[in-house]
Amino acid sequence: MHAPRASAASDEATASFWRPAALLSAGIAVGGLLGGDLGHALIAPAAAQTAPAKTTAAPSMADLIKQHEQELEAARAQQKSAAEQQDKLKADLAAIGADRTKLNQELIDVAAKVRTVETRISDAEARLRPLDARETEIRSSLDQRRDEIGEVLAALQRAGRRAPPALLVRPEDALESLRTAILPGAVVPELRTRAERLATDLGELIAVRQKIATERDQLAADRSRMTTDQTRLTALVEERQRQQSAVEKDIESERGRALTLSRQVDSLQGLIAKMEQDLKSAAKAAAAADQKGAPASGKPNLAALKDPGRLSPAIAFASAKGMLRLPVNGTKIREFGRPDGVGGVERGISLATRAGAQITTPCDGWVVYAGPFRSYGQLLILNAGGGYHVLIAGMERISVNIGQFVLTGEPVATMGSTSRVASILAANASQPVLYVEFRKDGTPIDPGPWWAANEGEKVRG
Repeated sequence: MHAPRASAASDEATASFWRPAALLSAGIAVGGLLGGDLGHALIAPAAAQTAPAKTTAAPSMADLIKQHEQELEAARAQQKSAAEQQDKLKADLAAIGADRTKLNQELIDVAAKVRTVETRISDAEARLRPLDARETEIRSSLDQRRDEIGEVLAALQRAGRRAPPALLVRPEDALESLRTAILPGAVVPELRTRAERLATDLGELIAVRQKIATERDQLAADRSRMTTDQTRLTALVEERQRQQSAVEKDIESERGRALTLSRQVDSLQGLIAKMEQDLKSAAKAAAAADQKGAPASGKPNLAALKDPGRLSPAIAFASAKGMLRLPVNGTKIREFGRPDGVGGVERGISLATRAGAQITTPCDGWVVYAGPFRSYGQLLILNAGGGYHVLIAGMERISVNIGQFVLTGEPVATMGSTSRVASILAANASQPVLYVEFRKDGTPIDPGPWWAANEGEKVRG
């Protein structure tokens, strides 16, 4: 029975693969793909009888000078680009001036960009992991079969030195061609099967590597974009805090007093009470929260969220259920109400994050504490009005001051490279972990009902 005949173009492509020159090229290509000893093992059997060994010449002095000049030119181009970016940032900040509304909007927009790119980077890294694993698996398989591959290439080359029978011209006619093949009939089908298996593995390896290259190019572009956005965000945050310092002349003394007061209490509720009663800026913020942050009747006015110049919450916290965005991109590793491993239950949620991840506020609110507190590491407490407080802990650096009013989506802190709440989350001490807790009238509550189910439902400033 005959195998079905392929098209003329397919026949020619198949025939060219089986010819000696193509086989030698294939061996060299395989060697280039796999590299090292395996590449040598594949090339050697086919090339040993056809070409003498050649010595690769060392780079000339002219080549080294040219390479050095190219590297120098690239460094100059990077310096020029960085200088241009700095000049643009200065011009943009000068244009914003003391306009708080413009500055807030720019802060929220750039912070949102950073978090979007962080998500893309995490997604790309997740896609790369199985691709890298598959590449390693294929390469390992080929490496273990190096002797077999060398034998196949050498046998195919020897076969090609004879006048090619129908088998080598059109492998699809294998059964018919076996009767007239010069090689023993039992050898050719086995050789063809082994060669096809090798070609399949090499084809998959090439495809996987192409996917990896594409993903890595996109990843590099996203990382470059994030670096640019983070540079801009840093400049905007510094300008925001500079303007804040110009208004609040006693910020430094208030910060020192807050740290002194924080050492006098041993609980979060005690800390909140101490700040809002004894610290001037926190007390002022709490008073504003009581006056302007009370729940409103009826449906929340979502249009108010579009005003970046607001000085009080656009939406009462109690009315924002199902609309808040998590303050950081990450994976939830601990849930409210679950056992905490030390005989109690979790009072908040914990999110494993990327190193250096951007922290944004989930809601409008007044900062009543910003600084280190016992085992929580760096702690930020927002008074969201209506008796609600939002506690965020585990960051490396906080970029807002006590008494400051912050908007939904505004950047307020950044993560470090390891957990800053190790005493609470000892099992996750090696990775950055953010802890988030909601409180109503001093009692921890389940934050679950407040988080948006999808991107379209999230509150944005």
